[in-house]
Amino acid sequence: MKKPKILVIVGPTASGKSALAVRLAKRLSGEVISADSRQVYKGLDVGTGKITKKEMRGIPHHLLDVANPKKQFSVSEYKKLALNTLRYIVSYGRLPIIVGGTGFYIEALIMDLPEVPPDLNLRKKLQNKSVEELSRILGEHKIADRKNKVRLIRAIEIVEALGEIPKIKKSSEYDFVWIGLRPKDLERRIYERLTKRLPKIIKEVRGLHKNGLSWKRMDQLGLEYRYVSEYLRGKMTKSQMTNELFKETKRYSRRQLTWFRRNKKIKWFDSSSLDTILKSPGLKKLAR
Repeated sequence: MKKPKILVIVGPTASGKSALAVRLAKRLSGEVISADSRQVYKGLDVGTGKITKKEMRGIPHHLLDVANPKKQFSVSEYKKLALNTLRYIVSYGRLPIIVGGTGFYIEALIMDLPEVPPDLNLRKKLQNKSVEELSRILGEHKIADRKNKVRLIRAIEIVEALGEIPKIKKSSEYDFVWIGLRPKDLERRIYERLTKRLPKIIKEVRGLHKNGLSWKRMDQLGLEYRYVSEYLRGKMTKSQMTNELFKETKRYSRRQLTWFRRNKKIKWFDSSSLDTILKSPGLKKLAR
Protein backbone atom coordinates (compact mmCIF):
# COMPACT_ATOMS: atom_id res chain seq x y z
CA MET A 1 0.00 0.00 0.00
CA LYS A 2 1.31 3.42 -0.98
CA LYS A 3 2.24 5.77 1.85
CA PRO A 4 0.51 9.18 1.79
CA LYS A 5 2.84 11.92 0.56
CA ILE A 6 3.60 14.94 2.73
CA LEU A 7 5.36 18.08 1.50
CA VAL A 8 7.74 19.75 3.96
CA ILE A 9 8.99 23.30 3.30
CA VAL A 10 11.86 24.45 5.50
CA GLY A 11 14.34 27.28 5.64
CA PRO A 12 15.56 30.20 7.74
CA THR A 13 13.47 33.15 8.86
CA ALA A 14 12.51 35.66 6.13
CA SER A 15 13.21 33.18 3.31
CA GLY A 16 9.65 33.25 1.94
CA LYS A 17 8.38 29.84 3.15
CA SER A 18 4.81 30.94 3.93
CA ALA A 19 4.24 32.63 0.56
CA LEU A 20 5.65 29.63 -1.30
CA ALA A 21 3.46 27.24 0.71
CA VAL A 22 0.32 29.12 -0.32
CA ARG A 23 1.29 29.08 -4.00
CA LEU A 24 2.07 25.36 -3.90
CA ALA A 25 -1.11 24.62 -1.95
CA LYS A 26 -3.09 26.33 -4.71
CA ARG A 27 -1.42 24.15 -7.34
CA LEU A 28 -1.42 20.87 -5.42
CA SER A 29 -4.73 20.96 -3.49
CA GLY A 30 -2.92 21.35 -0.20
CA GLU A 31 -3.44 22.63 3.32
CA VAL A 32 -0.73 24.14 5.49
CA ILE A 33 0.41 22.89 8.91
CA SER A 34 2.60 25.47 10.64
CA ALA A 35 5.77 24.26 12.36
CA ASP A 36 6.79 27.41 14.19
CA SER A 37 7.37 27.38 17.95
CA ARG A 38 6.13 30.97 18.44
CA GLN A 39 3.33 31.21 15.88
CA VAL A 40 1.38 28.68 17.94
CA TYR A 41 0.72 31.51 20.42
CA LYS A 42 -2.29 33.82 20.18
CA GLY A 43 -1.38 37.48 19.78
CA LEU A 44 2.21 36.90 18.66
CA ASP A 45 1.53 38.02 15.11
CA VAL A 46 3.80 40.75 13.74
CA GLY A 47 6.88 39.78 15.72
CA THR A 48 6.75 36.17 14.54
CA GLY A 49 5.94 37.05 10.93
CA LYS A 50 2.66 35.13 11.14
CA ILE A 51 0.81 34.90 7.83
CA THR A 52 -2.31 37.09 7.59
CA LYS A 53 -5.77 36.00 6.42
CA LYS A 54 -5.29 37.97 3.23
CA GLU A 55 -1.94 36.30 2.53
CA MET A 56 -3.48 32.84 3.06
CA ARG A 57 -5.61 33.40 -0.09
CA GLY A 58 -8.25 30.97 1.14
CA ILE A 59 -5.83 28.12 1.90
CA PRO A 60 -6.58 26.49 5.30
CA HIS A 61 -3.75 26.98 7.80
CA HIS A 62 -3.45 24.85 10.93
CA LEU A 63 -1.55 25.09 14.23
CA LEU A 64 -1.59 28.89 14.37
CA ASP A 65 -3.02 30.63 17.47
CA VAL A 66 -3.60 27.42 19.42
CA ALA A 67 -1.84 28.32 22.70
CA ASN A 68 -1.90 30.96 25.45
CA PRO A 69 1.36 32.97 25.32
CA LYS A 70 1.43 33.20 29.12
CA LYS A 71 2.07 29.45 29.31
CA GLN A 72 4.82 27.31 27.83
CA PHE A 73 3.57 25.18 24.91
CA SER A 74 5.52 21.92 24.76
CA VAL A 75 6.75 20.05 21.72
CA SER A 76 4.72 17.02 22.82
CA GLU A 77 1.55 19.15 22.77
CA TYR A 78 2.48 20.34 19.30
CA LYS A 79 3.13 16.79 18.08
CA LYS A 80 -0.26 15.55 19.29
CA LEU A 81 -2.20 18.38 17.63
CA ALA A 82 -0.16 18.29 14.43
CA LEU A 83 -0.43 14.52 13.94
CA ASN A 84 -4.21 14.66 14.36
CA THR A 85 -4.36 17.51 11.83
CA LEU A 86 -2.09 15.71 9.38
CA ARG A 87 -4.23 12.56 9.47
CA TYR A 88 -7.38 14.64 9.04
CA ILE A 89 -6.04 16.35 5.91
CA VAL A 90 -4.86 13.04 4.41
CA SER A 91 -8.23 11.40 5.16
CA TYR A 92 -10.08 13.51 2.62
CA GLY A 93 -7.48 13.39 -0.12
CA ARG A 94 -5.71 16.72 0.26
CA LEU A 95 -1.95 17.27 0.54
CA PRO A 96 -0.54 18.28 3.96
CA ILE A 97 2.17 20.93 3.59
CA ILE A 98 4.30 21.30 6.73
CA VAL A 99 5.92 24.74 6.79
CA GLY A 100 8.26 26.25 9.31
CA GLY A 101 11.68 27.10 10.62
CA THR A 102 11.50 25.23 13.94
CA GLY A 103 13.45 22.08 13.17
CA PHE A 104 12.67 20.53 16.56
CA TYR A 105 8.92 20.76 15.88
CA ILE A 106 9.30 19.19 12.45
CA GLU A 107 11.43 16.33 13.77
CA ALA A 108 8.93 15.74 16.58
CA LEU A 109 6.10 15.53 14.06
CA ILE A 110 7.71 13.18 11.55
CA MET A 111 9.96 11.09 13.80
CA ASP A 112 9.62 8.95 16.89
CA LEU A 113 10.93 11.23 19.66
CA PRO A 114 10.92 10.04 23.28
CA GLU A 115 7.89 10.83 25.41
CA VAL A 116 9.35 12.31 28.60
CA PRO A 117 6.77 14.11 30.76
CA PRO A 118 7.61 17.58 32.14
CA ASP A 119 9.45 17.63 35.49
CA LEU A 120 8.08 20.82 37.06
CA ASN A 121 10.34 20.66 40.10
CA LEU A 122 13.45 20.34 37.95
CA ARG A 123 12.29 23.17 35.68
CA LYS A 124 11.78 25.41 38.70
CA LYS A 125 15.35 24.72 39.89
CA LEU A 126 16.81 25.43 36.45
CA GLN A 127 14.68 28.41 35.43
CA ASN A 128 16.91 31.12 36.93
CA LYS A 129 20.17 29.68 35.64
CA SER A 130 21.94 31.28 32.69
CA VAL A 131 22.36 29.66 29.28
CA GLU A 132 26.05 29.10 30.11
CA GLU A 133 25.22 27.37 33.41
CA LEU A 134 22.60 25.17 31.76
CA SER A 135 25.05 24.24 29.00
CA ARG A 136 27.59 23.15 31.61
CA ILE A 137 24.96 21.03 33.38
CA LEU A 138 24.04 19.35 30.08
CA GLY A 139 27.71 18.55 29.53
CA GLU A 140 28.71 16.59 26.44
CA HIS A 141 25.16 15.64 25.45
CA LYS A 142 24.46 17.05 21.98
CA ILE A 143 21.53 19.26 21.01
CA ALA A 144 21.23 21.54 17.98
CA ASP A 145 20.70 24.87 19.75
CA ARG A 146 22.70 25.47 22.93
CA LYS A 147 21.68 29.14 23.06
CA ASN A 148 18.01 28.37 23.56
CA LYS A 149 17.26 28.25 27.31
CA VAL A 150 13.95 26.39 26.93
CA ARG A 151 15.55 23.64 24.84
CA LEU A 152 18.52 23.34 27.19
CA ILE A 153 16.18 22.80 30.15
CA ARG A 154 14.18 20.26 28.14
CA ALA A 155 17.38 18.42 27.16
CA ILE A 156 18.50 18.26 30.82
CA GLU A 157 15.02 16.97 31.68
CA ILE A 158 15.36 14.16 29.12
CA VAL A 159 18.87 13.25 30.32
CA GLU A 160 17.64 13.14 33.92
CA ALA A 161 14.84 10.77 32.91
CA LEU A 162 16.62 8.56 30.35
CA GLY A 163 20.31 9.05 31.06
CA GLU A 164 21.01 10.32 27.54
CA ILE A 165 19.57 12.14 24.54
CA PRO A 166 18.24 9.13 22.60
CA LYS A 167 18.83 8.67 18.92
CA ILE A 168 15.82 9.53 16.79
CA LYS A 169 14.01 6.66 15.12
CA LYS A 170 12.48 7.57 11.80
CA SER A 171 8.79 7.00 11.27
CA SER A 172 7.57 5.19 8.17
CA GLU A 173 3.89 6.17 8.18
CA TYR A 174 4.28 8.79 5.41
CA ASP A 175 6.42 9.54 2.38
CA PHE A 176 7.99 12.98 2.86
CA VAL A 177 9.05 15.28 0.05
CA TRP A 178 11.45 17.97 1.29
CA ILE A 179 12.25 21.37 -0.19
CA GLY A 180 14.23 24.17 1.39
CA LEU A 181 14.55 27.88 0.70
CA ARG A 182 17.96 29.51 1.07
CA PRO A 183 17.95 32.91 -0.66
CA LYS A 184 21.32 34.44 -1.53
CA ASP A 185 20.06 37.82 -0.30
CA LEU A 186 18.87 36.51 3.07
CA GLU A 187 20.58 39.21 5.17
CA ARG A 188 18.93 41.94 3.10
CA ARG A 189 15.55 40.24 3.48
CA ILE A 190 16.00 40.01 7.25
CA TYR A 191 16.97 43.69 7.52
CA GLU A 192 14.17 44.96 5.27
CA ARG A 193 11.54 42.89 7.04
CA LEU A 194 12.75 44.04 10.45
CA THR A 195 12.81 47.75 9.63
CA LYS A 196 9.44 47.59 7.89
CA ARG A 197 7.70 45.79 10.76
CA LEU A 198 9.48 47.31 13.76
CA PRO A 199 6.92 50.07 14.56
CA LYS A 200 4.12 47.47 14.52
CA ILE A 201 6.18 45.05 16.62
CA ILE A 202 6.71 47.75 19.26
CA LYS A 203 2.98 48.39 19.29
CA GLU A 204 2.29 44.66 19.55
CA VAL A 205 4.68 44.19 22.49
CA ARG A 206 3.15 47.16 24.34
CA GLY A 207 -0.31 45.65 23.82
CA LEU A 208 0.75 42.20 24.99
CA HIS A 209 2.25 43.62 28.18
CA LYS A 210 -0.83 45.75 28.81
CA ASN A 211 -2.91 42.56 28.53
CA GLY A 212 -0.86 40.79 31.17
CA LEU A 213 2.10 39.19 29.40
CA SER A 214 5.06 39.68 31.75
CA TRP A 215 8.44 41.08 30.73
CA LYS A 216 9.98 37.81 31.96
CA ARG A 217 7.78 35.84 29.59
CA MET A 218 8.69 38.23 26.74
CA ASP A 219 12.33 37.41 27.39
CA GLN A 220 11.57 33.68 27.18
CA LEU A 221 9.79 34.17 23.84
CA GLY A 222 13.03 35.56 22.42
CA LEU A 223 14.19 37.72 19.52
CA GLU A 224 11.69 40.53 18.79
CA TYR A 225 9.86 40.14 22.08
CA ARG A 226 13.04 40.06 24.16
CA TYR A 227 14.76 43.06 22.57
CA VAL A 228 11.67 45.24 22.16
CA SER A 229 10.69 44.60 25.78
CA GLU A 230 14.18 45.67 26.88
CA TYR A 231 13.84 48.84 24.82
CA LEU A 232 10.42 49.60 26.33
CA ARG A 233 11.90 49.13 29.81
CA GLY A 234 14.65 51.64 29.03
CA LYS A 235 17.44 49.06 29.04
CA MET A 236 18.63 50.04 25.55
CA THR A 237 18.06 52.75 22.97
CA LYS A 238 15.98 52.18 19.86
CA SER A 239 19.15 52.14 17.76
CA GLN A 240 20.79 49.58 20.05
CA MET A 241 17.66 47.45 20.00
CA THR A 242 17.49 47.48 16.19
CA ASN A 243 21.17 46.60 15.79
CA GLU A 244 21.07 43.81 18.38
CA LEU A 245 17.88 42.37 16.98
CA PHE A 246 19.28 42.37 13.45
CA LYS A 247 22.49 40.65 14.58
CA GLU A 248 20.65 38.08 16.70
CA THR A 249 18.17 37.31 13.91
CA LYS A 250 21.08 36.67 11.53
CA ARG A 251 22.61 34.31 14.09
CA TYR A 252 19.27 32.56 14.49
CA SER A 253 18.95 32.08 10.72
CA ARG A 254 22.41 30.47 10.66
CA ARG A 255 21.41 28.10 13.46
CA GLN A 256 18.28 27.16 11.52
CA LEU A 257 20.34 26.35 8.43
CA THR A 258 22.80 24.31 10.50
CA TRP A 259 19.90 22.23 11.84
CA PHE A 260 18.36 21.60 8.40
CA ARG A 261 21.65 20.82 6.66
CA ARG A 262 21.75 17.55 8.60
CA ASN A 263 18.85 16.35 6.45
CA LYS A 264 20.30 15.23 3.13
CA LYS A 265 16.83 14.69 1.64
CA ILE A 266 16.11 18.42 1.40
CA LYS A 267 16.27 19.85 -2.11
CA TRP A 268 17.49 23.44 -1.71
CA PHE A 269 16.52 26.44 -3.84
CA ASP A 270 18.14 29.87 -3.86
CA SER A 271 14.93 31.58 -4.91
CA SER A 272 11.22 30.94 -4.48
CA SER A 273 10.54 30.79 -8.23
CA LEU A 274 7.47 28.57 -8.47
CA ASP A 275 8.30 27.31 -11.97
CA THR A 276 11.80 26.26 -10.91
CA ILE A 277 10.55 24.46 -7.82
CA LEU A 278 7.72 22.69 -9.64
CA LYS A 279 10.29 21.21 -12.05
CA SER A 280 12.11 19.38 -9.24
CA PRO A 281 11.55 15.59 -9.24
CA GLY A 282 9.81 15.48 -5.86
CA LEU A 283 7.28 18.15 -6.77
CA LYS A 284 6.56 16.55 -10.16
CA LYS A 285 5.45 13.40 -8.33
CA LEU A 286 3.12 15.40 -6.09
CA ALA A 287 1.59 17.17 -9.08
CA ARG A 288 0.50 13.93 -10.76
